Amino acid sequence: MTFSTRLTAAVLCGAVVAASVPATASARTGRGELLDVVPVSTMDTNQLVSYLGDHALDATRVRFGVDTKRIVYRTVDPTGKPTTASALIALPRNTDSSPRQVTWLHGTTGYRGSVASVSDGNDRAAALLFASAGYLTTAPDYLGLGTGPGFHPYADAPSTVTASVDALRATRQYAAMSGLHPDPRIMITGHSQGGHAAMALGRALQRGADPHLKLGGLAPISGPLKPSVLVAKAMNDEIANGVAYMAYWTVAWNRVHHLYDNPAEAFNDPSVEALFDGDHRNEEIFQHLPATMRELLTEPYLNRVKHPAGVLRAKLREADGYCDWRPQVPVTIYSSAGDKDTLLETSAYCDQRLKKHHARSTLIDLGADVNHGKAAKLALPRVLADFDRG
Repeated sequence: MTFSTRLTAAVLCGAVVAASVPATASARTGRGELLDVVPVSTMDTNQLVSYLGDHALDATRVRFGVDTKRIVYRTVDPTGKPTTASALIALPRNTDSSPRQVTWLHGTTGYRGSVASVSDGNDRAAALLFASAGYLTTAPDYLGLGTGPGFHPYADAPSTVTASVDALRATRQYAAMSGLHPDPRIMITGHSQGGHAAMALGRALQRGADPHLKLGGLAPISGPLKPSVLVAKAMNDEIANGVAYMAYWTVAWNRVHHLYDNPAEAFNDPSVEALFDGDHRNEEIFQHLPATMRELLTEPYLNRVKHPAGVLRAKLREADGYCDWRPQVPVTIYSSAGDKDTLLETSAYCDQRLKKHHARSTLIDLGADVNHGKAAKLALPRVLADFDRG
């Protein structure tokens, strides 16, 4: 029996399948090939109403039970080399053979085990919210998180896009094995890091990243939509959790863009780099970080980031550019005046740039009393309602 036949049989019976072909042996196969399917959970509508309520999410649109699976699929790393990644897929238990599709893009985490395919938390709840309303939902773990090997290239939009596109391809492969023919339009939303990723993924789909996938809707929530502003403010300790964000960003961007040769060049305590190996829990990372940026970064490196040049300046400009296009669908940007992490002003910047390109963009301020985390709880039911109308 061939590998694909074994996988099909496992999909039909709900068994756990081990990927029998190593990621490096991908010359014969394409990105997005489904390698592994692991059942995660099954919930009926009563269970979902209770579950979503426990996560402070509006459960009034629950219509169907949901089955969730962890998938592993082929993709590429930031250099284009073959690797694998994981994702959660959530399937409504209904009779619709052509379900609409949503992808949920998660926010910052340094720990590989806190993503939706592995951990029962807010990101899994977001996926279940959409699936319970009838959407075939994909929640990519990104590279280096979940069961994916290696380090996570945090805030690197190009590799987040490739991993997310390939997760959608793998989802469609699984759907086809299950007798489904999903709508090619992808409704895209995400929170925090995932808000920035949503804009990048939306642009990629509209520009033809995959001929079988189309941009159907776009709703970033509290995204760092002008990263250069946040980096500059973080250097002066002007954003919440800035030390943690900047420590992670510094380590991750060095791995991708080679910003320093030795961690002692960047960090007063060089051991900070080891915290971002994917195996340290978020709570543990926070416990080992200092309170201020001057305590975190060496004086020369702090000045270098305050006055970026060369590759650092170029990559920050690139990261700022994911709102410089004209989506063919309406865009709703959710943020809040009370968000001290990614700041309402970066969402306003994105709204302005989109409108300059004559896009149909709406910025919604969720309120001065709404912090970064609460924004997603309030925005998600509204995003779902908008997608239903789309």
